[in-house]
Parts: sequence; C-alpha cells; structure tokens
Amino acid sequence: MLSVEPINAYDDNYIWLVSTNEGSIVIDPGESEKIIKAIDENIIDLKGILITHHHYDHTNGLKDLLEKNEFDVYGPINNINGINKKVSDLDKFSIIGIEFEVIEIPGHTLDHIAFYSFNNGSPILFCGDTLFAGGCGRVFEGTYEQMFEALKKISKFPKNTKVYCGHEYTLSNIKFALEVDPNNEKLQSEFEHVQSLVKSNIPSLPTTIEKELDLNPFLRCNTLEIQKNIIERFNVGNSEFEIFTAIRKWKDNY
Repeated sequence: MLSVEPINAYDDNYIWLVSTNEGSIVIDPGESEKIIKAIDENIIDLKGILITHHHYDHTNGLKDLLEKNEFDVYGPINNINGINKKVSDLDKFSIIGIEFEVIEIPGHTLDHIAFYSFNNGSPILFCGDTLFAGGCGRVFEGTYEQMFEALKKISKFPKNTKVYCGHEYTLSNIKFALEVDPNNEKLQSEFEHVQSLVKSNIPSLPTTIEKELDLNPFLRCNTLEIQKNIIERFNVGNSEFEIFTAIRKWKDNY
C-alpha cells in the first residue's frame, strides 16, 4: 500500500512524504521540524531522502535530518552537502519497495532531476519546480530551450501519471493560463474548482499528465488558439518553441 502526503513548508512549498509497508521517504525537505517530529513520535520510519535540485527551499532541512540519523540521500550530481547517492539520467534505484527512474530535466536549474515510478500501472512523478499544475518553473540557470525540452519529456509520460510538484502555485498559474487560453472551457472549470480547494485549505495537487495536456499553456504551444493569441500579442513565429518562450517571458512579468 502506497501513500503520498504533503507536508507544508514555508509559504507554499510541499515536502512529499511517501510511505509503504517498508517505510517512508521524503522528497525535497526544505524544512526538517515536522519530519523530525514524525520520526520522534514513531509516526514514520524514514528510510531515505530524494532531492530534485539545489535550491534552499528544497534542501534546507537536509542537514538537520542527517544529524538525526544516517539516510540514503538520492540527488543530482552537484555540490549539495549530504547527497550520498548521486544519480543521473535513466539511473534506477529501489527504496521502500518502489523502483524509481531518474529523469534529467534542466531549465529551472542546471542540476534539476525528477523521480518517476511506473508503480504497477499507477505511475507517479516527483518533478520539483519544473512542471507545475497549470504552469512551469522559471528559467533561472538553464535556457528556455532546456525547459521546453524538459516539459516535452515530461508530457510523454503515461496520461494517468500523478504529478507531485514542489509548490502550491495552481491558482495563480490558472489565472495566467486563462489570459493565454481564454476560451478553454476545461481551464475555466478548473479555475472554479481550484478556488474552492484553496478556500478550504485543501491542496490542489497532485495533478496528472492528462489534466496538464488539457489545461497547461506550456504544454499546449501547438494549439491554434494559443498560437493565434501569442503571435498577435508578441509578433513571434509560430514554432512551438517560439510560442513557449513568449509565454514564459510573459509569465515572468505577469
């Protein structure tokens, strides 16, 4: 039996707690206090930690957790202190009975990776700050082309893949998406749905690949409605990459 639960951190971060009958892992522990409390109270038997990229709000709790105990820490090949299982594209490993495959998805950062599991036909993806519900991450260290290709890679996973992102950005992302794709009825409906979730303090995640292909403008750069809107607004070419770049730059200043 697999469960995935969010642990809130900072203003809008999610640390993902994944548990099976073999123990638990956490993904991107930006903070440690709640995790250590769960360990001390024997609520979880922590077996390992997964890191998607080096930003502090995804790694800041790592030091305290490793002072608490020794854990296998899987993460990208860089200089993050505490990672003892450095992994790269297409590497596979098994922990708490789950087999993960590592996917390199640079763009937001150069070291960004994701963790994917087919999970017996119910696939799951932990993608950090690359894909968000209704949006995608800012391009900080990489290039727009890298982010575009990373999202293309993610979009090819099975449509029923549950996607666990690093932040609760969904409502603001969908507000912007409606500017890009105003006639998308599924998007309009999702906006109302997410508004009700936020009002009730219920996470909008996980999303799915199928939902993002229907709603997320960064995955829909090949649709005529979006192309027409972006070309008229920004006078760019009609290639998917040019449309993507224009949308991402627009979102940066939205």
